[in-house]
Amino acid sequence: MGGIYTRHLTGRVPEAELIAVADPAPGLAERTATEFGIPRWFEDYRELIASPEIEAVVVASPASTHADVVEAAARSGRPIYCEKPLALTLDECDRIVRAVERAGVLFQTGFNRRFDAAYAQAKRLVDEGAIGTPVTFKGVGRDPMMPRLEYARPEVSGGLILDMAIHDFDLARWLMKSEVARVFTEGGTLVFHDLNSVGDFDNAVISLKFATGALGNVEVSRNALYGYDIRTEVLGSEGAIMIGALQQTPVLLLTRQGAHHDVMRYIIERFSDAYLAEVRHFVRAALGAEKASGPTVYDGRAGTEIAIAATRSYREERPIALPLG
Repeated sequence: MGGIYTRHLTGRVPEAELIAVADPAPGLAERTATEFGIPRWFEDYRELIASPEIEAVVVASPASTHADVVEAAARSGRPIYCEKPLALTLDECDRIVRAVERAGVLFQTGFNRRFDAAYAQAKRLVDEGAIGTPVTFKGVGRDPMMPRLEYARPEVSGGLILDMAIHDFDLARWLMKSEVARVFTEGGTLVFHDLNSVGDFDNAVISLKFATGALGNVEVSRNALYGYDIRTEVLGSEGAIMIGALQQTPVLLLTRQGAHHDVMRYIIERFSDAYLAEVRHFVRAALGAEKASGPTVYDGRAGTEIAIAATRSYREERPIALPLG
């Protein structure tokens, strides 16, 4: 994620100048600064935040570090963009919320799919009443490979649901215009059994009950070896919206051997423009050039809470009510 934002902020967001990067990995910040012509680099994020010329901060560090980094950035009074998930625990989420509220700074959570053209169009149609009242939600999120075991550790990434399904939970709240009241998860390690060694799993299906009475279902998987498969459906009282497709290029080859088309390879191919749009919106909002309308710190907390409840449901094999006590 740090690499994605670095590329956008050094060449595709004219309102911003990336003047410093920080990363504790030996040599990484220096190599990044050299590659992209960034004037300053640090191994300690606190040195970056202490730099008086910094006007806004993008946090793309591991989720386990978000609370500390955001608190330091908030104390400095600077606008903050923070990648999802907001944190790995609700206590850490609440630390972030308190820090942002105390400082009164602009804060945007990195739910990039809200800035994807297809999802943004779907949201407009739902808000205009094109499908009537939203009744059911279906989210499919399938990655084309197993992550590194070190990353898959729940204490690092949060595990399958917090790492992946949190996008679908945010879309569910956003498109259904309702909070989630109950979750129930079925899951398991069905393909990549090495994940058991770090306490993670590779497939899950999560049932949702919304406060409005509407229903939802989210499926996440690590083993879509055929490609990056991200799709969403909203059924309403008067129609439905279907968002996303596996095919990347609108070309279908028909031969004696059958029908053939390409597929989305991974995140960059599908959501590069969305990452650009969300970080440019953050920059423009920080400058006061447009009204802040991106996902808030409260959206970040809400998505994390649903993901924690869904993970707990899997571990405890029972439905979990929200909000969590």
